[in-house]
This record gives sequence, C-alpha cells and structure tokens, in this order.
Amino acid sequence: MIPRYARPEMAAIWSPETRYRIWFEIEAHATDKLAELGVVPQSAAESVWKAKDLPFDIARIDAIEAEVKHDVIAFLTHLAELVGDEARFVHQGLTSSDVLDTCLSVQLARASDLLLAGMDRVLAALKARAFEHRLTPCIGRSHGIHAEPTTFGLKLAGHYAEFARGRARLQAARAEIAVCAISGAVGTFANVDPAVEAHVAEKLGLAVEPVSSQVIPRDRHAAFFAALAVIASSIERLAVEIRHLQRSEVREAEEYFAKGQKGSSAMPHKRNPVLTENLTGLARLVRSAVIPALENVALWHERDISHSSVERGIAPDATIHLDFALHRLAAVVEKLVVRPEAMLANLEAQGGLHDSQRVMLALTQKGVSREDAYRLVQRNALAVWDEGGHLRERLKADAGVTAKLDAAEIDALFGLDHHFKHVDTIFARVFGEV
Repeated sequence: MIPRYARPEMAAIWSPETRYRIWFEIEAHATDKLAELGVVPQSAAESVWKAKDLPFDIARIDAIEAEVKHDVIAFLTHLAELVGDEARFVHQGLTSSDVLDTCLSVQLARASDLLLAGMDRVLAALKARAFEHRLTPCIGRSHGIHAEPTTFGLKLAGHYAEFARGRARLQAARAEIAVCAISGAVGTFANVDPAVEAHVAEKLGLAVEPVSSQVIPRDRHAAFFAALAVIASSIERLAVEIRHLQRSEVREAEEYFAKGQKGSSAMPHKRNPVLTENLTGLARLVRSAVIPALENVALWHERDISHSSVERGIAPDATIHLDFALHRLAAVVEKLVVRPEAMLANLEAQGGLHDSQRVMLALTQKGVSREDAYRLVQRNALAVWDEGGHLRERLKADAGVTAKLDAAEIDALFGLDHHFKHVDTIFARVFGEV
C-alpha cells in the first residue's frame, strides 16, 4: 500500500505494531481465563500483563521468523524474552489460527468502524447538496441522450439512498466478521475450555464462532469483501456521473478547482475531473478483492493456509483504498461546483423534445391509438432533431395533431412544473423529511 492513498488512521490498523499488540491481548486474555480455571498459575497471567506496555521489537521478531519460518512462534518466542520463565504457560491449548483469525476479526471490525464513519460523511454531504438543489431543474438522460427533466437534487437523493443501503450492508458485514475463535487444533476444544474463547471474545468485543473447524469459516470474509465492493461500485457510479457532467460540452457540475491548481502540463486552460477519475480507479482495486475472497472459502478439510497470503494483501488494501475513496468522494460532493444556468440551458437546448411523452399521452386521452399517437409525435420530434425549432410549434402546424388538440392544449403540455410535482414525495421516502 502506497501512502498516497492511505489515511493514517486506517493504515495504523494494519501496521505490525497493531497486529502484535492484538496478538498480545488475545494471549493475555486467554491466559487470564486459564488461570481462573486453574489450568495455569495466576502468577503466569500476572507476568504476561507486566509486558503490556513494553514495546515489541519487530526486527527481533522478523529475525526469529527468518529462522523458524513461523510468524506466531516467532512472536511467542519474543514474548517469552519479555515475560520470562512463566511465558511457558502462554498459548496453552491454542493453535496459531486462534490468534491469527481472531486478530483479523478485530482488525476488520476496527476497519469497518472507520469505513462506517466515512460512509456517514458521504451521506451527510449528499443529503445537504440534495436539499440545496431539490428543485434545480436539469435534463435526465438515458443512453446518454436527453430524456425527460429531473432535478439535480433528485439525482443526489438517488445516490444517497444507494449509499444508505451500502451502509446497512457494511454494518451487517461488520457484525458477521467480528467473531472470535479460540478452539485449538481442528476446533474441538480438546485442550482449551470453551470458556476461554467466550472470555477472549467478550474482552475484544467479538461474538463467538459457533464452529471454527480450526479457522473461522471464510464465507464471512467473502461477504465482507463483497460488501466493500458494492460500496466501491456506488462510489464509481457517482464519480462517473460527475465526470460526465464536467465534460466541456455539458458543464453542469464540476470538481472544485483550487487557486493555484493546474490541470495540464501542456494546456493551461484544462480543468480535469482528476479526483473522480481517481475514484473510478480506486473502485476497481477494491472490487479486485472479491474473487480471491470467494476462492478462499473452499479450504481443505479443517484448514489449510491458501487463504493466508491472499488476506495479507486484500484485507489492508481493500479497506485502506475504500477508506481513502470515501473521504475523497465526500470532499468532492461537499465542494462540488453546480451550474444551474448550464443545466437549464442544456434542458432547453432541444426544443421541448423532453415533453414528447406528455403529448403522446394527451393524444391517447383524445381517442387516438397509442401507435398512431406515437407516430404523430415522433415525426415532429425527428424533424426537430434534424432541422431544429421547437416541438410545440411543429405540433401546432401538424393537422393530424391539431385535429385532436388545439393550440392552448398543446401549450399546456410544455413546461417543468408537472415533472417535479412529486419531488417532495420522493424526498420524504429517502430522507423522511422534505
């Protein structure tokens, strides 16, 4: 992970210092309960906790691992150097996966909390800007082509609703991933009492994995990374929308361009959507974790470690990238430059074509078949496409239309108010308020 896309709070969760500190807490809490159960001396638990504030020598742990080729053993060996003779009572009945998997659960839970905070910032920004532009008219587009009018606030409300769903998925994924497994080799509790697992889980704020099989089942992790991927896709959808709206021929909205900022090394006039382009790229990286996470589910029998190397990469990368992306997106929305005048100009640029459906429906209400009504409106609309002018005036000159609709009725079919009469209903559904 490169620092460019890492916020310090999230990066710290995946540092060696944090990892070893969590390993220590798992072992110390387990030793506490073992002492309470009379499996190890109380003095052993007390000796372990005396090392609580001592710094771990990461270089020393690495050196031991280089010899023993086992990361948990290397850590326990170094811990023994700090604790002394009674360190022999540490890790009683545990297996490496108990420490590794429980630690990963703690890290993913902590990462989730930061991601949820990032989601909250995005949601707050979207809500504020949605209400600001609740009735700011703009053209809606399908296939990239002008369709019917909407409001910029409604666009943002749709993204808000999507991120709210994403937040709920992330909250559920956090609950599913925050589990503890202290069950020993192949998960049978043969050499460690289940009470030890319950105690460690309580101390670390985790639930208990009901059947660990030596490792925590990886369907939990697959669901977690899938939830992150969906959020990343929601980020990209909004980023792509902003990128399109910033195009020179559209210019309805654009990223804030700071004083002194430069858009191109060659062309001084450029104001490029670099932040949202960056978000599109980051979304691809987050989504890249999903297939490996799914493939990690099918481990051999009670365990293997084919998942280990994968998770050492995707866990920090996906959470760090998504954390950065959420805060970047929130800043983009908070400072987004919105151009209502350009939105209105683009809306009016095609001569009323956006009201073609209303004309067709009005004709059907006058007794014209839908097929004939469509044909009457389309021939006039295509003429506006090819030759310009306004659809309203072409309809008034079409005998087939005026046989059913007079000039006043045609005039009444054009305008914006009827498109926005239910905006408050939609806002109430999304935000619970108007």
